[in-house]
Amino acid sequence: MSKKILIIDDDIDLCLLLSRFLTRNGYETETANSGDKGIKAFNKQEFDAVICDYRLGDMDGIKLVTTLKEADQHIPIVVITGYSDIKTAVEVIKRGAYDYITKPLIPDEVLALLNKMTNGGKQSNAGTPNEKKTASNSGIGKDFYEGVSPAAIFLHKQASIVAGTHYSVILYGESGTGKEVIARRIHDLSPRNNHPFVAMDCGTLSRELAGSELFGHVKGSFTGAIQDKEGHFEMAEGGTLFLDEVGNLSMDVQATLLRVIQERKFRRVGGNKEISTNVRIVVASNENLQEAYRRGKFREDLYHRFNEFSIHLPPLRERKDDILPLSHYFLKQSAEEIEKDIKGFDPEVKQILLYYNWPGNLRELRNVVRRAVLLTDNGESIEVSSLPYEISQQINAAAPVSDSRPLMTIPKEELLSEDRDLLKGAASKAEYETIMAVLQQVNFNKKKAAALLNIDRKTLYNKIKNFQTLHQR
Repeated sequence: MSKKILIIDDDIDLCLLLSRFLTRNGYETETANSGDKGIKAFNKQEFDAVICDYRLGDMDGIKLVTTLKEADQHIPIVVITGYSDIKTAVEVIKRGAYDYITKPLIPDEVLALLNKMTNGGKQSNAGTPNEKKTASNSGIGKDFYEGVSPAAIFLHKQASIVAGTHYSVILYGESGTGKEVIARRIHDLSPRNNHPFVAMDCGTLSRELAGSELFGHVKGSFTGAIQDKEGHFEMAEGGTLFLDEVGNLSMDVQATLLRVIQERKFRRVGGNKEISTNVRIVVASNENLQEAYRRGKFREDLYHRFNEFSIHLPPLRERKDDILPLSHYFLKQSAEEIEKDIKGFDPEVKQILLYYNWPGNLRELRNVVRRAVLLTDNGESIEVSSLPYEISQQINAAAPVSDSRPLMTIPKEELLSEDRDLLKGAASKAEYETIMAVLQQVNFNKKKAAALLNIDRKTLYNKIKNFQTLHQR
């Protein structure tokens, strides 16, 4: 008989997606979108475990955990928090919570924790950490989109090359460029792919909590530590540990991390037993860690330990050729999640997606498409009305008032195949792609494009004319 889980969260989308994920993995679920509704549902029937958000519209996690425990002192409760404060974590555990997890949620970690809670502290065969390939939930595997732009092709070539080694890797890139996706890709292509991939967001952790999350703690090591807890190093044993925003770790945690990497051993917080570890470490940062250590913000010796190989992830604005294929990929993914059948995108929507600058990169594109899918009826195409206001309005506001007749867009593949000799190789190819990318960015306003390219309009016209002449031969 399947175990029944109560999910309490005022984020309707999170409830829906978490419910579908757990249902696919053998659990029955019921959801409630407020603390009061959750308590009422809990009092009506029996559940094997509860997952609840710490911040609810009508009450906080402490009140909710206390109320549920008064009704059933044996019910295991996991609290979700986006506020990784040691006081919050300690308080909910003191009130009887089994454990806490921080946002953003990693579905397989939620599954592993539920399996452990509902099987008397033991992992069940399904969803154990040693089976965490995460392909079906992260978009990696058969359906993983590598991209067709030169920047994307180069990125994934680098990831494939380093995947077969045991090198530590630093991933650099703006927020939302897919650093965790690339880290997972490296893991999936590596000899460690039958072992866990575990991600940890160092940017959300307080100084006190970071050591416990990385290395675990023993019962009684601090107020509220009512049981032993595994850290991320133990969870990732044999596999890959991904540390996002690693530059946010305090200097004393960095020093401990350096010793663990050098000695391949660590101790849980408050413990005396040495635990051996064998993990590959991939880290990510928005800032240049070399510059950070020069400013005294990061340990130089730790930087050199990590910097066996580094990869720079391009922003989406430098991957224009990937925008529409990625949009269709996210549409298919989102439609399957909420069981909708949607044809595609209206032509006007495609133009907006291409011209928008995407400051939030892949994450922003994915969220925009997910929202649009939710607002679109079955069998329909996504229309402009389903896009966020700020995107459609920004596109309209940016439309040029003069000198904006679009030139003929030359298919890149055709240009490169027919005119390779005339364009004299890579330099001309790069020039063509740069000009087209800038023109698309400014909605084919040649005056603005010339200013961005730091050339006069006459020169730009001549280059466009040459490209068109070559295309017409």
